[in-house]
Amino acid sequence: MMANPLRAEVVRLYKNLLYLGREYPKGGDYFRDRLRAAFTKNKSVQDPEQIKAMIARGEYVARELEALYYLRKYRALKKRYYEE
Repeated sequence: MMANPLRAEVVRLYKNLLYLGREYPKGGDYFRDRLRAAFTKNKSVQDPEQIKAMIARGEYVARELEALYYLRKYRALKKRYYEE
């Protein structure tokens, strides 16, 4: 059986999300459990187009997480240095 060429991309996305999830507001364990459940639920998908769509959605989630963290850091700095 030939390995799926998208497998490396899925693994990269999983590792990236796992890394980003360490600072998740509800905790890294909560995020990791949800992430693992999401990937496990879709592990039987074989259609390359469906897999690409799921990868795109995962990359969107990664960008949203990064934006959340930047906003949180910005708010902390603003609170520290500027009076409301």
